[in-house]
Amino acid sequence: MSMSEVDKVRASAASAIERSRERRRPIGTKSVALRRQHLYKKLGRVLVAAGVVLLGAAVFGLLVQPLGFTGLLALFVLLIGVAVLFGRSPFPEPRQADLPKTDLKQLAGRTEIWLEAQRPMLPAPARTLVDGIGVQLDLLAPQLQTLDPSEPAAANIRKLVGEDLPELVAGYQRIPAGLRGEAHAGRTPDETLVGGLKMLEAEIGSAARSLAAGELDKLATRERYLQLKYQGIDGEDSPAS
Repeated sequence: MSMSEVDKVRASAASAIERSRERRRPIGTKSVALRRQHLYKKLGRVLVAAGVVLLGAAVFGLLVQPLGFTGLLALFVLLIGVAVLFGRSPFPEPRQADLPKTDLKQLAGRTEIWLEAQRPMLPAPARTLVDGIGVQLDLLAPQLQTLDPSEPAAANIRKLVGEDLPELVAGYQRIPAGLRGEAHAGRTPDETLVGGLKMLEAEIGSAARSLAAGELDKLATRERYLQLKYQGIDGEDSPAS
């Protein structure tokens, strides 16, 4: 293997490691909270199941016969099996199609988790903006805990966070990598993505402040950004098909 090939392999390995680190790094506290909640529930199931096994073993030892060495060994193996069985359930990663239907109280956290998975595939300026969006989602999340889902503001938030933001990122990823640097209608897909993320970051922050101030009517009318969303990206999707 030539030195150039070795360098390419090393660069590829380094890039893979960096993407793995980027994928694990959270962009907000709400995604961390949801993962921690899932872990606690999983541990709770393991403890309950283990308790049932230990109780059954104790009753058997008292009423039937002492367990003895063989029984204790079997109990130990059974406890390991219970831990594996009830502790192996992975965190249910959200899909883009699921986000618009997500419970409003979990919308910010589950959108953060989805963005964390997409961030390694985005250009560096976009990754920085995704981190900023995570901060804005953290600010928005407390307001969503008390927002009535029937309010027009709730529908607007769900569209902004659960539909428009994921579709902007997914639309960019549908464009072949080799075409993302080519200009279309005066802008490259990379530039369009960065511009759209900047706009959405500002809109989510504004929505959080509007909800905190109780200005639901103002929030309900903040749709002007839709005139600009995906400008250039829709037209650039076609090469992917």
